Amino acid sequence: MTAKIIDGNALAQAVRAELAEKAASLTATQGITPCLAVILVGENPASQVYVRNKVSACEKAGFRSIRESYPADVEPAVVLGKIAALNADPAVHGILVQLPLPRQFDTDAVLDAIVPEKDVDGFHAENVGALMQGKPRFIPCTPYGVMKMLESANIPLKGAEAVIVGRSNIVGKPMAMLLLAQSCTVTVCHSRTKDLAFHTKRADILVAAVGQPKMITGDMIKRGATVIDVGINRLPDGKLCGDVDFESAKEVAGVITPVPGGVGPMTITMLLANTLEAAERTLK
Repeated sequence: MTAKIIDGNALAQAVRAELAEKAASLTATQGITPCLAVILVGENPASQVYVRNKVSACEKAGFRSIRESYPADVEPAVVLGKIAALNADPAVHGILVQLPLPRQFDTDAVLDAIVPEKDVDGFHAENVGALMQGKPRFIPCTPYGVMKMLESANIPLKGAEAVIVGRSNIVGKPMAMLLLAQSCTVTVCHSRTKDLAFHTKRADILVAAVGQPKMITGDMIKRGATVIDVGINRLPDGKLCGDVDFESAKEVAGVITPVPGGVGPMTITMLLANTLEAAERTLK
């Protein structure tokens, strides 16, 4: 048995084509072009790549993008001032601050400085609370992308045993809320979990999001399970891999996502979806 692979690149391309069409219609009929502002502080190579990819995706979809870059030693007040200006600009619909930030920043304070209506990452405390209540304004982009992938593969969710490995605010916790809202029975595992394999072997849906290369191996997976690998790690030889040992896992799982080419492309795609939604809401 070899697992069916969910091609994140193909799905992202299809969804982005739909978003581009909707954006063009919004511009033509209402004179509104969806606009995303991205703030980058410092010169972290990975962050620079992420920001470049986000800006490129915007432009290809017919969105407007603004990139604001600052040196690593910038005073937080300068960045907070820029966020305030972007909050007040009606032509800007989404604001994103690329993480991580340098040590002089209070990350929570920066994220909460973005008005909830423009928080297209879904990290503002108000948006996190809305997600918890089952009434999300914006769904965090990576979990949103995972849900789209499950939908595209027609994975049954109601009553399914879902196990999430990782409890971050960006992936693990919102992922749990989204699966719970779809009537899954959800278990969240983490670094203090005793006998991790006991839990992962029960999972009909297994989401790995811990940042540990090839941590989940085939013998930890229930036969026929759906395995979603959110991790992206660089090995000593420079190659990328996920949190799942793909080669052993694909022989056991029923459905699996690869790394690269799995969840990653969908994360940026759902950022575009949230930005478009923010622009459309200005009409209401």
